[in-house]
Amino acid sequence: MVRLLLLLAGLVTASAQPRMIESIVPALEYGRSCTSSIELRNLSERSVRLEVEAHRAMGGLVPLSGRPGANVELAPYEHVALRLEVEGESGAGWVKVREPVPPGASPAVAVEGVTECVAGDRLRREVRDVAFATRGPWFSGDVGELEGSELSLINTSDSAVTASGCYSSGSLFSNPGGSAGGELQPVCSASFHVQVPPFGTRRFPVRRENSSHFSVRTQGAAIVLQMLRPVDASVRLYKVDSSIQFGNEVTPVK
Repeated sequence: MVRLLLLLAGLVTASAQPRMIESIVPALEYGRSCTSSIELRNLSERSVRLEVEAHRAMGGLVPLSGRPGANVELAPYEHVALRLEVEGESGAGWVKVREPVPPGASPAVAVEGVTECVAGDRLRREVRDVAFATRGPWFSGDVGELEGSELSLINTSDSAVTASGCYSSGSLFSNPGGSAGGELQPVCSASFHVQVPPFGTRRFPVRRENSSHFSVRTQGAAIVLQMLRPVDASVRLYKVDSSIQFGNEVTPVK
């Protein structure tokens, strides 16, 4: 009876803990011609305390304008904009926003990113929607309509992840004795296998020379993949191609 009461008490305590919503704002360009910021809007009648981490391309933390630490307090219906403060370098950073949601409540904070780049006398602005990390996402497809595009990978975890890519002309082969069990595999004209450090990012061009097909597979617990299309050839600014669908690693049923 005592053991049952302890078990029930543990279940009640666990259910009373707030759940954590983790949002990723990717592809935040910074440098001499580009600046990026995130916008946080509290849509509820309650105050919300967020954990906000901004990372540079190589994974290191960077400060956000006007905030001495990683915690951001939002009053009911408050809206704040925070800019990435990265001096003397160029790259594509990202931001992680963690929102605790009390039991029985719904998420309250809308998160969005904005990148602005100057090319000549023109200011280009691209909105960055929230993305969510998944385990082992992958991509495989023809790249005829993706000229100039890049595949962006963000490792949102504190452990290294790996990515393996293959550029091919569409030719396939079958190896019945291989690990794929006879599944058709592309003949690679060029390939890569890289390790991405904790909180780091990598970008891969989807086309090399005369390749027509590109595939990449990843291994890691919390990875964001996005297809980026160039906006203007005169400045390094991309827009997210939301029409591209990525596969996710499926956990085998025991």
